[in-house]
Amino acid sequence: MTFSNSADLVARALRFGEPNATLTSKHSLKGMLFVVVNLLLAIQSAGANDLSKASLAGCNQAQYQTVISKEILNANDARAYWLSSDTIRWPGKETSGHFYLYASDSGTLNIRNGAKVTGASQHILLQVGTGIRASQADIQTRFAFIGKGAEFRYTLPTVTLHQLLKQQLVLVQENDQSEVIDFTYIQTPGVLDDLYLAAITVNDLGVKVNQSSSENTAYKTKLAAYSEFKLWAPTARRLSVCIYNSGESKAYTIKTMKFDSVTGIWEARTDQDLSGRYYKYLLDVFVPGTGWVRNAVTDPYSISLTTDSKRSYIANLERAALKPAGWDQHEITKRVQHATDMSVYELHVRDFSANDPTVRSDYRGKYLAFTERQSNGMKHLAALSKAGITDIHLLPVFDFATIPEVNCSTPEVSGEPDSEQQQAIVTKNAATDCFNWGYDPLHYNAPEGSYATNAADGATRILEFRKMIMALHQANLRVGMDVVYNHTAYAGQHEKSVLDRIVPGYYQRLSANGKVEESTCQTCGNTATENNMMAKLMSDSVRLWAREYKIDSFRFDLMGHQPRHVMEKLKASLASDNGRPIFLIGEGWNFGEVANNTRFVQATQLSLNGSGIGTFSDRARDAIRGASRDDDINSIVNNKGYINGLADGTTPQQVEQTLRAADMIRVGLAGTLSDFEMETAQGQHQKLKDINYNGQPAGYASEPDEVVNYVENHDNQTLFDINAFRLPVTTSHEDRARVQVLGLAFTAFSQGIAYFHAGSDILRSKSLDGNSYNSGDWFNRLDWTYQDNYFGTGLPPKQDNQALYPLMHPLLLNANIKPRPQDIAFTRDSFRDLLKIRSSSSLFHLTRSSEIKQRLHFYNTGSTQNPKVIVGFLDGDHLADANWKSVAYLINVSQTEQQVQIHELQHHRFQLHPVHLSPDAADQRIYNEAKFSAQGGFIIPARSAVVFVAED
Repeated sequence: MTFSNSADLVARALRFGEPNATLTSKHSLKGMLFVVVNLLLAIQSAGANDLSKASLAGCNQAQYQTVISKEILNANDARAYWLSSDTIRWPGKETSGHFYLYASDSGTLNIRNGAKVTGASQHILLQVGTGIRASQADIQTRFAFIGKGAEFRYTLPTVTLHQLLKQQLVLVQENDQSEVIDFTYIQTPGVLDDLYLAAITVNDLGVKVNQSSSENTAYKTKLAAYSEFKLWAPTARRLSVCIYNSGESKAYTIKTMKFDSVTGIWEARTDQDLSGRYYKYLLDVFVPGTGWVRNAVTDPYSISLTTDSKRSYIANLERAALKPAGWDQHEITKRVQHATDMSVYELHVRDFSANDPTVRSDYRGKYLAFTERQSNGMKHLAALSKAGITDIHLLPVFDFATIPEVNCSTPEVSGEPDSEQQQAIVTKNAATDCFNWGYDPLHYNAPEGSYATNAADGATRILEFRKMIMALHQANLRVGMDVVYNHTAYAGQHEKSVLDRIVPGYYQRLSANGKVEESTCQTCGNTATENNMMAKLMSDSVRLWAREYKIDSFRFDLMGHQPRHVMEKLKASLASDNGRPIFLIGEGWNFGEVANNTRFVQATQLSLNGSGIGTFSDRARDAIRGASRDDDINSIVNNKGYINGLADGTTPQQVEQTLRAADMIRVGLAGTLSDFEMETAQGQHQKLKDINYNGQPAGYASEPDEVVNYVENHDNQTLFDINAFRLPVTTSHEDRARVQVLGLAFTAFSQGIAYFHAGSDILRSKSLDGNSYNSGDWFNRLDWTYQDNYFGTGLPPKQDNQALYPLMHPLLLNANIKPRPQDIAFTRDSFRDLLKIRSSSSLFHLTRSSEIKQRLHFYNTGSTQNPKVIVGFLDGDHLADANWKSVAYLINVSQTEQQVQIHELQHHRFQLHPVHLSPDAADQRIYNEAKFSAQGGFIIPARSAVVFVAED
């Protein structure tokens, strides 16, 4: 008798839930269910064996997936939701007819409209629900976004549910003749979270290794060696772990894993210390739309891998062999006590050294480049650290999908300043070269292998990553990570889709039709951190990086796609784990399928009040440089910002826009605080939350640690490049450098967290590239010799830039735009002066909103202001580390010297900040031309940022 026939026999003997199912006097309902369930379990076990046993051959097969039994059902959607262990909802569905849950352990369901269902092993009648129970309020809230529809209830033993979820399951609507009216697959995250809630308390998913030499000091005994594997895969029917001696050898053993029905976790243990070896999981799981498959897949909790992420690495991160000398003893700099103390320099690992000839060739583009203390790049970082940069934020350094980890190419590129030749070479090699930003996660817990000197050895990337961190800490720099938990590189059954091949349909966020959402990346799959185990994976991952690699802060890509409560819980866990605050910042943009808190309260700008989690603010950014996202050939020139032409306008409309921009810049300088009050250009005294910004409140933060100020980061054009579009082509070399410094000054003087893009201090250009994520080394170079900024090195890749080529051609050819070495040096040194000023007084990074409201005042405001000059005053009376009784900063964006009279400040004895008075000050015009008079008059040189201080 075959399995399917046995299952059909059982289904015919008893249809679960049917009101006319009969019971004999010898059996209670409970007893009958027990008998049937056990029979089903036995049949399922026999069926699994019939399918073909997992073996060493399966471990060593070349293909990553074998289709064991192809699905015959023509169903392309999942429109119903399994909310909990006893409730299913079909949104938009009327309750006419009869509703059944059909199951097939063999995956042979045959369902067509107008016909009867065949191929089922179970057939469960669902009763239409009658109202919402109080105990389900949280579930109803979670799934409120799906809308109303037919809701069904049922009562089944938990063990039956466990088995159902390991089968092909389809929800069917039938008429009185048992003919199909409609049918759909079901989205299962709700029921999986309900059934396996205990899994969130398991803290050792992945691999755990114990050495035989470990001594139990309390009992003076040796602990036995073991290696333990745990994987959450509640819908898998069978799971084994393949063990390999190396990243290339054949598996020498396979261990069958056992299923824990309480947690949904499969576990295997061997009485050996397997450190240094590799593993993969082999699991049988049903995939809607495909059928029964056997997937060979790496561990989502991998701590390291072999080349190109083919196999997971077995190790204990606490072992001395995986730590640089002095790792456990070395101290993290304590220069940052509050988030607002942070001045961040955002840097890409490969950009840092790929173009630096002072780094040994084997280290260029690698983690170990940061250990070369005498390289040009490390000297640059050391100088920034001394001036006031506190944190290096690394673009993604976890394992990502796009760079070949061995034999990646470094193509030879050349061409004229406006040639298409460079981009053609770069584009041709984009899939095989050594460059990508890395926003395409593959394994969240493992260091990226292309940055290691030996990607084949799982230990190397761990050790070298730690050496990098240690080297930066020794340079008095903290280290932050850019993390991307909002999507994975691939979803579904793609070879590089890890999560979906283990628990299909769970880890990725699904649309109303059951398709993977892609709002955060056109070809990537959004993750669903509203689901317990995806939230756990994110939290476990971040906590691992902080604990095992001493990461000091995290920058979350598209953080608005994460629930606020998950982020807050993570923040608290990090502080508890590490005995110090680990600061969290991220992109709080509000868009996509989760927009406006549709599915949950998001971690967005307007939703994080009181959380202590920072979001990037676009208010001042767009005012300073001009809005630029998705600019076309006209707007990229005409959307001028405060520093690159708007303030020079003379028409009534231009003056009005300038006044508006000046107000938005003051919003940024005040930390974007919702309750900060200032006088607007209309002469009104308003709180920032009452000022309109594109239909939103201009001020949204409750505390300054909830805002990140910036004028340039890795996204979009660099500040130099956007200025190349917007400044008149006749603008001098000197003024282009000064305009760059103005943009950096606004960030340096703003309350909140200061964030700077690597190279913004040396006029970095990407030859006008608006999206250089895959533009190769050529368009992403940095020159630590300060001789070139790489403007005019060819037209950037067509994919994101071709529409602007007519504008780009003449700009790239214009020698008056490309800076000279002296212009680069001026910007570099001016930026360091700004950092010194910011770090010289706690007034520039106040920690509480109450202090900012008390101590920060803007002058030269209202309808009679000079809109070309921003004037800020900071009261340092009785403030620790203020260093002066008061500070005034004035930023003049005009092409000419400006004079402003501030009567309220006439009794202060202001003098230039000591940085300006230094003979090494970059802008000597300030020393020679900036003045303050006892009557409150200030004279500010053209295009300059000037700070005055008073000791009484």
